[in-house]
Amino acid sequence: MKTRNYTPADELLLGFDQALRTIFGRPLITERPNPADAVPATELDQEQRDHTARLMRINHTGEVCAQALYQGQALTAKLPDVRESMERAAQEENDHLAWCEKRLKELDNRKSLLNPFWYAGSFVIGALAGIAGDKWSLGFVAETEHQVTAHLDDHLSQLPENDEKTRSILMQMREDELHHATVALEGGGAALPGPIKLAMKLSSKVMTQSVYWI
Repeated sequence: MKTRNYTPADELLLGFDQALRTIFGRPLITERPNPADAVPATELDQEQRDHTARLMRINHTGEVCAQALYQGQALTAKLPDVRESMERAAQEENDHLAWCEKRLKELDNRKSLLNPFWYAGSFVIGALAGIAGDKWSLGFVAETEHQVTAHLDDHLSQLPENDEKTRSILMQMREDELHHATVALEGGGAALPGPIKLAMKLSSKVMTQSVYWI
């Protein structure tokens, strides 16, 4: 079977299709099952449902940002193995998108209205990281995943004790994010300078606070 070589125009169209799927449609997921499907539902009061849904909205938008970062980096990555690693990670992040969206619907809530804005900004950042070089691109992935893991730990601590469905999703996401960080570092990722890490944390704080409400 012949392997098709995509032109730059093809890559742009594929990227546009992925963006539409990520923000508005159904992303292409892997073979993995939703970890919450096997967990019995429990009763939550309205305050618990509302707060949990807002946390899951933040996590969903975080996965939108992750998709954009990976897609931007894959577009500009120089080494084929780095590009393939980015694409596989993006597929697994699609699983997270689908799981978060399903849980949001179960909690009678919605995705953030700011997702297109955060996608666009994250895509540009990812593409710039890829242009800077694969070691910086991979280092950016590792730092992003470490910061996401810290957010997940915080959200896990805020969940109602009996909400095992949401907990099962966040725990699997946490495991995946740590794995992506490890793969990025083992692939040659460089530690980012302190000011860049700080800028990432500040940007993440703006995202979480705005998406909690909008």
